[in-house]
Amino acid sequence: MGRGKLRIYLGAAPGVGKTYAMLAEGHRRLERGADCVVGFVEHHGRPRTEVLLHGLELVPRRELSYRGSAFTEMDVDAVLARRPAIALVDELAHTNVPGSRNAKRWQDVEELLRAGIDVVSTVNIQHLESLGDVVEAITGVRQRETVPDEVVRRADQIELVDMSPQALRRRMAHGNIYQPDKVDAALSNYFRPGNLTALRELALLWVADRVDEYLQQYRGEHGIRSPWQARERIVVGLTGGPEGRTLIRRAARLAEKGAGGEVLAVYIARSDGLTAASPKELAIQRTLVEDLGGTFHHVIGDNIPDALLEFARGVNASQIVLGSSRRKTWQYLLGPGVGATVARESGPDLDVHIVTHEEVARGRGRGRGLPAARAGALLGRTRTVAGWVVAVVCPALLAVLLTHIDVDPGIANEMLLFLGLTVAAALLGGLFPALASAAFGSLLLNYYFAPPLHQFTVSDPRNIVAIVVFFSVAVSVASVVDLAARRTQQAARLRAESEILSFLAGSVLRGETTLDALLERVRETFGMESVTLLERQSDTDPWTSAGSLGPNPVTRPEDADVDMPVGEHMALALSGRVLPAEDRRVLGAFAAQAAVVLDRQRLVGEAEEARRLAEGNKIRTALLAAVSHDLRTPLASIKASVSSLRSEDVDWSEEDRAELLAGIEQGADRLDHVVGNLLDMSRLQTGTVTPLIRPVYLDEVVPMALAGVPEDSVQLDIPETLPMVAVDPGLLERTVANVVENAVKYSPDGQLVTVAASVLADRVEVRVVDRGPGVPDEAKDRIFAPFQRHGDAPRGAGVGLGLAVARGFAEAMAGTLTAEDTPGGGLTMVLNLPAADGEGPAPGEAGAHSPETPEKAAATGPQDPAAPSQDGVRIREKAGPQ
Repeated sequence: MGRGKLRIYLGAAPGVGKTYAMLAEGHRRLERGADCVVGFVEHHGRPRTEVLLHGLELVPRRELSYRGSAFTEMDVDAVLARRPAIALVDELAHTNVPGSRNAKRWQDVEELLRAGIDVVSTVNIQHLESLGDVVEAITGVRQRETVPDEVVRRADQIELVDMSPQALRRRMAHGNIYQPDKVDAALSNYFRPGNLTALRELALLWVADRVDEYLQQYRGEHGIRSPWQARERIVVGLTGGPEGRTLIRRAARLAEKGAGGEVLAVYIARSDGLTAASPKELAIQRTLVEDLGGTFHHVIGDNIPDALLEFARGVNASQIVLGSSRRKTWQYLLGPGVGATVARESGPDLDVHIVTHEEVARGRGRGRGLPAARAGALLGRTRTVAGWVVAVVCPALLAVLLTHIDVDPGIANEMLLFLGLTVAAALLGGLFPALASAAFGSLLLNYYFAPPLHQFTVSDPRNIVAIVVFFSVAVSVASVVDLAARRTQQAARLRAESEILSFLAGSVLRGETTLDALLERVRETFGMESVTLLERQSDTDPWTSAGSLGPNPVTRPEDADVDMPVGEHMALALSGRVLPAEDRRVLGAFAAQAAVVLDRQRLVGEAEEARRLAEGNKIRTALLAAVSHDLRTPLASIKASVSSLRSEDVDWSEEDRAELLAGIEQGADRLDHVVGNLLDMSRLQTGTVTPLIRPVYLDEVVPMALAGVPEDSVQLDIPETLPMVAVDPGLLERTVANVVENAVKYSPDGQLVTVAASVLADRVEVRVVDRGPGVPDEAKDRIFAPFQRHGDAPRGAGVGLGLAVARGFAEAMAGTLTAEDTPGGGLTMVLNLPAADGEGPAPGEAGAHSPETPEKAAATGPQDPAAPSQDGVRIREKAGPQ
């Protein structure tokens, strides 16, 4: 039995028409004679969607009981027993009611697929697991119901159901998505144009990436090497020279002309030593291309045109951007150059742009810095071959030419001509082609031009001297030219090394280089596959990796192709090839700097710990200064009252005695409050707060937190149907108490402080609303700092720790505490707490069956006091926003 096929309709937001498209597909399949049933579809009261259910067979749902209510889920057993060819299953990311066969609906779908049943389903882009953080940053709503990306990627077909934000908002305004009482709140919250545009872009890009994956897979399976220009993908060939910045910007402008254009900058280095490129310039160009939205690639290849074309075809590029050659005019005699070669061999499907720049024809500035011990390698393979051609072929051609002309130039002139060829061979190919040219030229002079002709003998002693002088001069010239070339290359190599070391030392000393960045620089500089920094505590301990880059990093120095010790217990290990001896000097500098960077990173961590301890000491110092008055004031009041009661000179009445006792109690309570906040702040600063998290109901904790405020000063609205929250009850009580006491303190007489709670996705919000003077936006963060009193609060109003302690406790419980303006004046404190696992909105209450619940929560949640809460209880009008 084969596996069924999965087709997914993907949307950017609720209401774009995913379910409608799925049902329409079901009708099309049914008309073609396929056995199609509805496994589960939720129409959410949308009439046009409900109409499409007519004519389709509905598999009865399974009824479940949860928290005293009855709910329905897809009956997987019934679908398997019915065994249709195609099952329509809505809302792939849905979380099933506890007690169901599987926790998630996508797991139900997997069972159907394994049974050979084709499935058509729907999902919104915000429910993909990998995009949860992105969606939360855009919309402010954390998605509770998610589906693993891999489940969607494995779908046989993914179809995007797209709709412009304006059209979707019109649908919403016409009541085609939500009920009329939720439309205004939804349009002003989750369904804002900016939110919808960002979600739409996410969906389009995600689908485009999946299409690109399918295309690459198809091309690989069918061995297709020629580019398919389905998308503008522009490759920029970099040499490491300053013209690279111009090329990158030009490529970025080309990419902007077409939607979805992509820029890939590639630097191709040969595998035989240090690169010729400036590491500083390459770092600048890497940063530039990444800032412009492109990617940087480092490729090893001895034949640059072939490697560049192979890379471009491998990424299915449509264009290549190269710079005009920096070579001098005479250097074109050595070959057409990279640009011309790439343009000639690119084929009809790959466009090549040659971009002019300020460095044209100025030369490369320095050689490649290759090992000097290798004969001929200094000048490159092309020049070496050209030198041998001039040394062997040209003297023969010259001899033929001179023997077939009528004029006899004389042996002296003939020697000068052959000497010129020897010098040319030395300039092109170095020492050995020049020696060969000198020897071959001497033989040709002897055989063809020195009497007796056509014999390897010389009758005239003067000709013997001339030939010997010719050979000696040729060898001397060749040696001088070759030595000059070697010295030039060595100087260039030393300049390259000094530039590398200078840039490396400067970046490390300025703290600009992380360990990963430094290892990447090593890999690029020496053309290696992987680089690993290994360390161990002692000679007998095993090696551990302090950082690595590249595939298949080594675990021991002896397993590497190159290892560079750093001290006794650290080594830099490289894999890819064996380095020449002269490269190890630069590698040693890299290794030493890697150890410095590693030490600095660890010192930064230690400095952060020291800073934290110093901050704690600073807090303690401020504490002593701040409480000098706030502790003594209640103590002085208690002392005065006690002394008065004990005085034998005064006969106190019962009323006076009761008043003094009340003053003692009030001073003790105030002192207890101050000391409690000080102890709490000390625990927070020293990191000794360890919350005991357990599920609790808000209506069990919040009323207890109001014991310290007058009974008629707070209006409480905590629906009993709210989900449980995962908190420490003690810390939550202290947090709410501090926030409410602060609100009551600043609230005007006769104005109640409102404490209300509601659900927002997988979080529960507690909002404390007052009608006090409020706080300016620039001071909203400062009021949570220790020992801060806003405005002209009197000294006796407290030490300024209440809100600092409240925020610290909230964060210790994985919650947040923020301040907002109250519409009409005042301040609203928003305490955001995590709902307990499995304790989100009860299924069936306010549409919990739908993965669109988070959006509805955002649309109808705390910002709208008249809107229904997530648990289906209408929150009554209050003095401030919920």
